[in-house]
Amino acid sequence: MNQAMRDIDERTNLTGNSMFELLLFRLGQAPGSQRRELFGINVFKVREIMVMPEITVMVNAPPAVMGVANIRGQMIPVINLPAVTGCNPTQGLGILLVTEFARTTQAFAVEEVNEIVRLEWKHVLSAEGNGGGLVTSIARLDGNAENTRLAQVLDVEQILRDVFPPPPQALNDDAMLPKLQLPPGTVILAADDSAVARMMIEQGLTAMEVPYIMAKTGQEAWDRLQALSVQAATEGKTAQDKVALVLTDLEMPEMDGFTLTRNIKQDVRFRSIPVVIHSSLTGSANEGHVKSVGADAYVAKFVAEELAATIRQVLTR
Repeated sequence: MNQAMRDIDERTNLTGNSMFELLLFRLGQAPGSQRRELFGINVFKVREIMVMPEITVMVNAPPAVMGVANIRGQMIPVINLPAVTGCNPTQGLGILLVTEFARTTQAFAVEEVNEIVRLEWKHVLSAEGNGGGLVTSIARLDGNAENTRLAQVLDVEQILRDVFPPPPQALNDDAMLPKLQLPPGTVILAADDSAVARMMIEQGLTAMEVPYIMAKTGQEAWDRLQALSVQAATEGKTAQDKVALVLTDLEMPEMDGFTLTRNIKQDVRFRSIPVVIHSSLTGSANEGHVKSVGADAYVAKFVAEELAATIRQVLTR
């Protein structure tokens, strides 16, 4: 087994312990401050870290796009991440993070890369409501230590949508048909920490005329599922009489989608409820992780018609 495969296996094993690896980097001085804050991105999304290559400036490129770089024969757009976040890179942009995200490849220019840290998901807290529109969560790098270092985990979905706004496009009504008929009284329980992803999921489920409950973290979804189970028991019913399917992202603060799926499949109350993973972590390696925790299906973000087809297929098995 080569080193690359050993690295993949090692990181895969982390998911079994509710852990992941976060790549830390800096973007320069924060707006209105002299501080150089730490930012992070899941290592699974990073294909390569390299010294800044030659960049070709493209005519009429979006303001935050520096141009394109020819990386191993592939033309990859380079996004000025400090410009997106409002930071001032006083030491220049010397490093490029090449990432794979939701079926796309792009590169982010950053000031410097610091280290890779291993964290438990319980030490990553939701940032929603704290004014960080481009930040999904805050990672406590030293766990519960009183003076722990903090890193902001960026919402890449939101950043890419801001940098490359999608053209106005209606859902393909024909592809969303037939409308999905759930058993009376049941809902789809969905979980995603990205506001953009939640909006797109809601649009898809609404087009299918499916009732749903939306959660912002895996922990919130787990709590809602247990509450629905208690409610079902008081009515002489089972949890599956309340929840027809669970749709979950993988990367979420407090509890990730791997842990949520394992919890569901290992609990006698919930194991018959199908789980669909809906994630920007694409690729065969990640699809293998999904199977290892017992999920019923995996669909990459984000094509509403594919999501609808996957949900319909799982529910009609």
